[in-house]
Amino acid sequence: MVFRKLKAAFGAGVEVDTVLQNSNVRPGEILRGQVNFRSSSSDYQVEGIFIDFTAVVEVESGDNEYKTTYSFLRQQVAGPFHLPSGAAQSVPFEIPVPWETPISAIAGHPLRGMQLGVSTELALAGALDKGDLDALFVNPLPAQDHVLAALDHMGFRFKKADLERGTLHGSRMPFFQEIEYYAGHEYARHFNELELTFIAGPSAMDVILEADTRGGFLNSSHDTYNRFTVHYNDHPGQVEQSLRAGLHSMAQKRGWF
Repeated sequence: MVFRKLKAAFGAGVEVDTVLQNSNVRPGEILRGQVNFRSSSSDYQVEGIFIDFTAVVEVESGDNEYKTTYSFLRQQVAGPFHLPSGAAQSVPFEIPVPWETPISAIAGHPLRGMQLGVSTELALAGALDKGDLDALFVNPLPAQDHVLAALDHMGFRFKKADLERGTLHGSRMPFFQEIEYYAGHEYARHFNELELTFIAGPSAMDVILEADTRGGFLNSSHDTYNRFTVHYNDHPGQVEQSLRAGLHSMAQKRGWF
């Protein structure tokens, strides 16, 4: 198992130590951990301890771009309670990882361009204090792995990944992930790059493809992208066939073939 510790000494005099049982998870799985906390020299009335899922997102504003941190899940794991001077307590937690959580690692290795993690928040006497971000490595679902493997098989080369502010149809998230590839083999003559987005649910996911985007999904015309559904019980060969069909459909609309 992988243990990651977040240690934060809050100005109020309460020390918090959060331990994740396993920082490598998949969407839909349970993130397990334990929050250890103690008072240093005074009695405190703790209003709550929260675990916050956060991600670094790119925002376009006019001609400028900047990065900001978005919270996409916040769950209370303890409180309210009275914490006596010098007392120590521990609270285990189990938090379902949202299905639409973006991928931040593949085979346990960080995905370049992604910054995703959890932090611990302490609500004390009307004030909120947040600890440092503890990296969370969200690996692909098996069906997502099938899509990524199919792209690799077709000669597409990974470029980078990032999160863009905006909500796509069928999604509940305030941002979406773009996994960017250099075009491979037969498609390299027709476009330079491909952007891939997953919108995952409990039993199936939508896959969105866009080639040579100019302004992203929210500003794209219908002839520049394709969207199809993959069910989690689909065979890897079916997934690759759906991917090829999506690319071919997009190519026909653009007059590539």
